[in-house]
Amino acid sequence: MTKIIGLTGGIGSGKTTVASYFSEFGIPVYIADDEARKLTELPETLAQIRNKIGSEAFNENSLVREKLAAVVFNDPEKLKQLNAIIHPLVKQHFDNWLKNHSNARFVIKETAILFESGSYLDCDVIITVTAPLELRIERVLKRDKTTRENILNRINNQWTDERRISKSDYTIDNTDLTKTKNQAIDLLKKLTIQQN
Repeated sequence: MTKIIGLTGGIGSGKTTVASYFSEFGIPVYIADDEARKLTELPETLAQIRNKIGSEAFNENSLVREKLAAVVFNDPEKLKQLNAIIHPLVKQHFDNWLKNHSNARFVIKETAILFESGSYLDCDVIITVTAPLELRIERVLKRDKTTRENILNRINNQWTDERRISKSDYTIDNTDLTKTKNQAIDLLKKLTIQQN
């Protein structure tokens, strides 16, 4: 039976970096944010978003992610409505993906909102990736065209590290990449031994 490893952490913690290490070790990795982005572009999804969130997130018929983020991260009700559209689609997509990887010993499901979405309930093991706040902000500023204020707004809409860690089996500190990779290797050895 394939074990699902939930991999989570706040924005800028480096979840995707950690996921890429597991991928290097031959473990199938599902990046929920990437898949959610693709599913959001489907015409039927766009119609639901326009209906629930409003046309202020669009330029004519195109969804503008920055505008969508500005709307939902400033309105908890709209964020809830968006999640109610996207989460079931991602869950269904992941379930289909999992069927295609049923021969794998482990798979990684990487998602920022593992707990908030309730998908942690489907995981056998949960890993939280952490990093100091300023380092996270610095990483996101480099990666996205955004402001410090927007990043803090998103962080405040996510669970705290402390809350995530309290519900996780393992934690990986992603401050130094070499040490991070070594933690991932050690953790994989531990999980493999437990499964044998």
